[in-house]
Amino acid sequence: MIIPRAEHPRPQFERENWVNLNGEWNFAFDFSVSGKERQWYLHPEFSQKIQVPFCPESKLSGIGFTDFMNAVWYSRKFSIKKKQLDGRVLLHFGAVDYLCEVWINGKSVGTHKGGYASFSFDITDFVACGENTIVVYALDMPRENPQPRGKQSAPFYSQGCFYTRTTGIWQTVWLEFVPKTYIQSVHLTTDSTNGTVTARLRVAGETMRYQLRLAASFDEAEAASCTVGVDGEYTTVQLRIEDPKLWNIGEPNLYTITYELVRDGQILDSVKGYFGIRSLEWWDGALRINGRPVFQRLVLDQGFYPDGICTAPTDDALRRDIALSMELGFNGARMHQKVFEERYLYHADRMGYLVWGEYGSWGMDVSSAGAISDFLPEWLEVVDRDYSHPCIITWCPFNETWDYEGRQQDDGLLRVAYHATKSADSTRPVIDTSGSYHVITDMYDIHDYEQDVSLYQKRYRAVAEGDYYDTHPKRQRYGGQPYLVSEYGGAWWAPGRQDGWGYGEQPKSEQEVAERYEGLTTALLECKNVCGFCYTQLTDVEQEQNGLYTYGRERKFSDEIYEIIRRTNLKKAAIE
Repeated sequence: MIIPRAEHPRPQFERENWVNLNGEWNFAFDFSVSGKERQWYLHPEFSQKIQVPFCPESKLSGIGFTDFMNAVWYSRKFSIKKKQLDGRVLLHFGAVDYLCEVWINGKSVGTHKGGYASFSFDITDFVACGENTIVVYALDMPRENPQPRGKQSAPFYSQGCFYTRTTGIWQTVWLEFVPKTYIQSVHLTTDSTNGTVTARLRVAGETMRYQLRLAASFDEAEAASCTVGVDGEYTTVQLRIEDPKLWNIGEPNLYTITYELVRDGQILDSVKGYFGIRSLEWWDGALRINGRPVFQRLVLDQGFYPDGICTAPTDDALRRDIALSMELGFNGARMHQKVFEERYLYHADRMGYLVWGEYGSWGMDVSSAGAISDFLPEWLEVVDRDYSHPCIITWCPFNETWDYEGRQQDDGLLRVAYHATKSADSTRPVIDTSGSYHVITDMYDIHDYEQDVSLYQKRYRAVAEGDYYDTHPKRQRYGGQPYLVSEYGGAWWAPGRQDGWGYGEQPKSEQEVAERYEGLTTALLECKNVCGFCYTQLTDVEQEQNGLYTYGRERKFSDEIYEIIRRTNLKKAAIE
């Protein structure tokens, strides 16, 4: 049996004893949201079949139903061997949209709220040796509830920059078999100046007389190791690396690391991972990596696919999106209005590619302080999961917090989100809301989709002289932070297509596309007070036709046009 997306979903924290549960599951629609009342979890006799981890809206799922569903159900059987019951059995979900409940053998094992974060349940007390049944329920009603949905369309039809919805399971489901006391998680904080790696490990279970043994290596040569006693639930360990090889843009130096839980000389748990040593600072108008200012040449990446919607059809598709971007001279991406799966971050780490860690905040009622309950718990789960990836250089919890039904954003909501994120991770800059309306932010970004090159050049010559341009001066105020244009361009190119969408008037030729791209981008590169840009966007998405490639990742322009784009991106920036 071929298992879709069979690769390990968490390369930075990997055990040998795991089982991928992707593949064919039983499936049912629950349009009336009555399945729980009818106790479907006790009788999961669902007649349809679906390919997990693809959402039922997608072609790859085998369903391809794009209307509103309200709720959906899944079930499948899996087997447990007697030896696998010696320790704990963990059930992991990459992501399920939106409200999820899981039953094992007819008993509820837990719930999760949110469509983006990974989560897991300890199902040891619910499974038995031999065959077991898992049932998953997902409630997703974006029209009725002001829930975070990112770029999923609230109306029936996709329109403008809103696309086909995602319901239910859309990332890998897997089992993991661990000892009774096991390493639950690790946060890695690196210091390029002093060559240190600080690991904060969380151990679940009874910890008396346990030790943690860490060993890091580079190119298979040991770089550092140590053994310490387990200090309760959390233990902090520091490794010092002599002559550290630093991680940077295009220089993806990565160390491998093993974590071993030891008692009386016996290794009881072993996890392997990796890390990159790099430091971030943000001052004097620029983001600095390892002490040197960098110009962020970013591209907007929505992470949508024609056949998988929000789920990449293959692991290589994730890697290829990064490769396509780098071939055009970009050094990173805004993972826009979506939390990408960890495999994307793994490839970014391995390729020396910068990433903004974002959240799919659109759909929330940002005018209500009560919206914090729909946002903050899941957002902190995201920050926790992705903390150790060197590729992530910025946290951005919100994007364009427009007024909700005529009510202005609650500034306190953004302020709480900013401070909570800084408390969870003080090593990275936090942008409270990209583009508008800033309340408290470490970097000041604007979105500027002006298409007139001459006006753009004039505008950013003025910025170079200290006259900082702001798209919403009545609602936000620049305060001296590093300044960048995190959305611009967006010129659409779809000859012969009348229903396409993009920013501004469609260029009349692909040469005009190139001229517009070169003019706008050069204006930003030459401005000494701009520390980065993000071009909209890497690929077309459904009706939005402003990508540098088609929705299917095919070339849209001639080689000459792509060379102009690449050459423009690689021009030296004023801050460099």
